[in-house]
Amino acid sequence: MDTTRLFSLEGRTALVTGGSRGIGRMIAEGFLAQGARVYITARKAKVCDATARELSELGECHSLPGDVSTLQGINDLVARYAEREPALDVLVNNAGAAWAAPFDEFPESGWDKVMDLNVKGLFFLTQALKPFLVRSPGAHLAKVINIASVDGIAVNPGETYSYHASKAGVIHLTRRMALELIKSGIVVSAIAPGAFASEMNRAARDHAEAVIGYIPARRIGEPEDMAAAAIYLASRAGDYVLGSTVVVDGGASVA
Repeated sequence: MDTTRLFSLEGRTALVTGGSRGIGRMIAEGFLAQGARVYITARKAKVCDATARELSELGECHSLPGDVSTLQGINDLVARYAEREPALDVLVNNAGAAWAAPFDEFPESGWDKVMDLNVKGLFFLTQALKPFLVRSPGAHLAKVINIASVDGIAVNPGETYSYHASKAGVIHLTRRMALELIKSGIVVSAIAPGAFASEMNRAARDHAEAVIGYIPARRIGEPEDMAAAAIYLASRAGDYVLGSTVVVDGGASVA
C-alpha cells in the first residue's frame, strides 16, 4: 500500500463556484496547494478576477465570472470553460445565498433567490458539466462536491427558512445524484460546514466569542479545516465516500 499520494491533486482540474471568497476561496487555495489547476467563478467579475490573481501566487488559478443561479448563466459558464479545457476532474458546488425574515413576513423573493442558487443551480450546473466529468473505465474517478451546511442537519435560532430547507435538500440531493453519476465514473459527496468566518456567516466573523460558546471544539473553523475536507473528497483518498455528507463543524450539530 502506497499512501504517499492519496491526497495529491497533481494534474487535475477543478472548478469552484463561489470561489472568490469565504469557503469557496478556502477550498480553491487548498486545491492549488495540492497541485490542481483551479478555475473559480463568482457573480462579481472584478472580485473574481482579483481573487484569481491573488491565488495565482500559489499555483495556476483562473477566473471565470458567471451567475450559476440561472440556466442562461450556467450555459454561458460551461461554454467558456469548454474553450479552455476538454475535461473536468473536480466540481465544487459552493455558490450559495441566504435570506432571513420573520415567518409572517418571509417574501417569495427570498425563497426563490435561495432555492434557485443553492439547489436548482447546483443540479443544473452538474448536469451541464457531466460530459466533462464522465470517465472511461480505468481512469481516475471524477468528483462532485456539494457544499451543504449544518443548518441542513440541525436548526439554528435564525429565521432563515429557505436556507434551512435548501441545505437539507442539498444533502438528500447529493445521495440521489451519487447513485446515478457513479455509473459514469463520477463520485458525488457533500460537506456540511459549521461556523467559518465569511461574508455569509458574519456572526462567526464578527462575533466569534459568542459563537464559540455553542461549539464543543471551542473555536471557529479555520481555512485549513475546510481545505482538508475538500482535498480528502477530491483526491484518491475520498474515492469510496459516495453520497455521504462530511460534517465539519467542531461538534456543533451534535452538541
